[in-house]
Amino acid sequence: MFTLKSTRRRAAGVVAVAVAGAACATLLTSGSAEAIVRGKDSTQHYSFMASIPETVNGTGQHGVCGASLIDPQWVVTAGHCVDPRLVTPDGTVRIGSEFRSSGGTVRHIAKTVTNPGYLLTDEKPYNQNDIALIKLDRPVAERPVRMARPGVPGTPTRLLGFGTVLDTNDTSKAVFAERLQELDTRRGADAECAPGYASRSRLCTVSPKPDAMACIGDSGGPQIRRGFDGRWELIGTTSGPGSSRPTCAGGPGLYSNVSAFSGWIRRTIHANR
Repeated sequence: MFTLKSTRRRAAGVVAVAVAGAACATLLTSGSAEAIVRGKDSTQHYSFMASIPETVNGTGQHGVCGASLIDPQWVVTAGHCVDPRLVTPDGTVRIGSEFRSSGGTVRHIAKTVTNPGYLLTDEKPYNQNDIALIKLDRPVAERPVRMARPGVPGTPTRLLGFGTVLDTNDTSKAVFAERLQELDTRRGADAECAPGYASRSRLCTVSPKPDAMACIGDSGGPQIRRGFDGRWELIGTTSGPGSSRPTCAGGPGLYSNVSAFSGWIRRTIHANR
């Protein structure tokens, strides 16, 4: 779910940004059309990329959220992607596929754990501690991604997701990508997002490409950067827009900083082995 101003309306969009989230009145697909918005078809295999099909509560609309495999039996996503006030996951997670509805490995959800500080709000600083973990019913063979610090502002990053190919916050108009999309971005300074949005635990993300950013259906999905050894590392999970605006693109994005929650993540996994 991509976080929007009206808590429930925007949250529904968030889920789709994944959702970020999840929501779409009619579940549409697009083969190689641009998505994320104005991203491009994935250029390589991302074994850690995961997708979570969902239904938006009270609407019957189908959506999707993104997630990242960080352990053979655990994925990390956005808190609003598993918020029972907003959405109902269909009970499965697809891992390691370039396609939203086929390929990879499918596992059932055994347990969800939302960060205890998660707060869904339409007041500054908006959604707080927007991060959650999902335990799979069985381990998978796909290679997990390492968690890492985000680097200094200006650090090159990449976004991944199956979100809408159209720049809209109207979930009934969302058109989800069937093929995984990617967008090269950079970590922005806190001041590049609107005041009160970015913080130590929430990363401001900027796209060098005009009118391009994560959107409905990308929520919970990964923001990654290259490590010193050239491998991709996870620095953030899609949370919502980095400013108040009528659509997703045309402004910065906001990502939960996974390194800020690394202690909680490790403790949670260890306690639920």
